[in-house]
Amino acid sequence: MVVGICGGGQLARMLALAAHPMGIRTLVLDPAGDACAALVTKHLHGAFDDEALLDELADASDVVTYEFENVPLDSVRYLARKVPVYPPVSALEATQDRFGEKNLFRELGIETPGFTAVSSQPELESAIQEIGLPSVLKTRRMGYDGKGQLILKEAADVEGAWERLGGVPAILEAFVSFDREVSSIAVRSRDGEINVYPLSENLHGDGILKTATSKPHDPIKPLAQDYATRLLEHFDYVGVLALEFFQVGDRLLANEFAPRVHNSGHWTIEGAQTSQFENHLRAVAGLALGSTEPVEHTVMINCIGEIPPLDAVMKVRCAHLHDYAKAFKPGRKVGHITVRSSDPDYLKQVTADICNLQG
Repeated sequence: MVVGICGGGQLARMLALAAHPMGIRTLVLDPAGDACAALVTKHLHGAFDDEALLDELADASDVVTYEFENVPLDSVRYLARKVPVYPPVSALEATQDRFGEKNLFRELGIETPGFTAVSSQPELESAIQEIGLPSVLKTRRMGYDGKGQLILKEAADVEGAWERLGGVPAILEAFVSFDREVSSIAVRSRDGEINVYPLSENLHGDGILKTATSKPHDPIKPLAQDYATRLLEHFDYVGVLALEFFQVGDRLLANEFAPRVHNSGHWTIEGAQTSQFENHLRAVAGLALGSTEPVEHTVMINCIGEIPPLDAVMKVRCAHLHDYAKAFKPGRKVGHITVRSSDPDYLKQVTADICNLQG
């Protein structure tokens, strides 16, 4: 079995590493010469719209998947005419337009913050009358880790905001004073079996995920699981899907979903019976799913910009370092550290200690 992957970043790298013990081979297509997955699998180096490379990927693969949601739709459709592609193209398309994504949530009965489309500065000013302040202006397409968005707190912030965002189609969302941010990581097989991981409780800084904590007995998991299942069934989905929420009291407001393995699910490598990466591969390859049951209490800590000194990390006996072999750069995810323990108080302390190593 060979699984082709569009994209050669850290998610593709971890997919390739999870594939090896199962005897599954992988290869990636990525335009970056220094794609970090290239160190662990074959790398087709070139543009996503290079038909010769797409043909090579399709010819070499039994099935194709992707590791990020901004891969060109035309490229994925081209591949789908030659080889099975999972998750389905319809799910990928839905995530590439925030306005369409929010409307889909509404259609499926999944609660969201208030929102409206904005295509000009006058439309933004009218939208403010509907949504109010504070609010968040986001580009409809592209944007991740806090990029492509502006928080509008007062009237002065509104002036020229649409132009500052790039003068592109956008969406204005109500600002949510949430209790916490959580995500549901779920997986669906080709034959429709659905398994859901424990809820992840997420802490962000500057729009980037800092930590994700497994919450095995969280009382709001059934609602999150219901919402994730609605998406999976709607798309006749195959693979791992992540659905991110703002929790406000006993309500969950959907922020966005990702049709792929997800940063907030990295804790599953050490913290679950079967990691999200292995289960994604099982699903797209047509294999039975593995258990999503947790193993002890687990926290994932992102390494942003640089990785703490190796000797300091290794002194934490329950720490597991994942170095993505990426060049250090401010604001860039270059690795993560998972800590796992049966003692939640000890886990809280070592998580703080590791976070302090990063400054």
